[in-house]
Amino acid sequence: MRVVITGANRGIGLELARRYLERGDHVDAGVRNPESAHDLAALGQGAGGRLRVLACDVVDDASVRAFAAALGDVPVDVLINNAGVMGKWLSLADLDFRDVTQTFDTNAVGTLRVTSALLPHLRRSSVRKVVNMSSRMGSIAENTDGGAYAYRMSKAGLNMATKSMSIDLRGEDFTVVSLHPDWVKTDMGGPNAPMSVEESAAGILKLVDRLSRAESGGFYHFRGDPIPW
Repeated sequence: MRVVITGANRGIGLELARRYLERGDHVDAGVRNPESAHDLAALGQGAGGRLRVLACDVVDDASVRAFAAALGDVPVDVLINNAGVMGKWLSLADLDFRDVTQTFDTNAVGTLRVTSALLPHLRRSSVRKVVNMSSRMGSIAENTDGGAYAYRMSKAGLNMATKSMSIDLRGEDFTVVSLHPDWVKTDMGGPNAPMSVEESAAGILKLVDRLSRAESGGFYHFRGDPIPW
């Protein structure tokens, strides 16, 4: 199987790349700066050529197009849109609107750029799974605390993109879902998060493996429980 993972240079993306490689899959890892992705490079040393580390800045149209071209004509079985940023957590009175826009561009629009560019590759596969890394904080129904405008809005927008993609691509037997990886100990999640990267990545991989087309268009916790929009 061939898996494409964006934002694969650290955290959950890196651990997913490690696990897919360990079981024998091919991984194309998209990162902003391949030269500084040292942990990924280390994974590649024992992967027998099954890892490619390629430049992909999800907020740059030209970079995403170049990333898609660099993949060549290979089929992509699973696309994991993992690249994302936290943005600034500011009060309503102190919002940095440039940051809000940049966060939305990365987390929501970036997913559209990558998925659109990789459609020809996904169509070459019979698996056709697109996994968009979202967050419970993008759930409108579960928002009882307010705040976190940039992050919440970007993930809610990502969830809407997931739903639309699932509808637009259902006639081609795609499976498109939003996935909440839990609150994880990463650079983004911080040291107080209750979930380890290893546990989250292991659960994500299991869920992606068992996802069926009947679940397309859904929003799920990595353990498989549905999350309300």
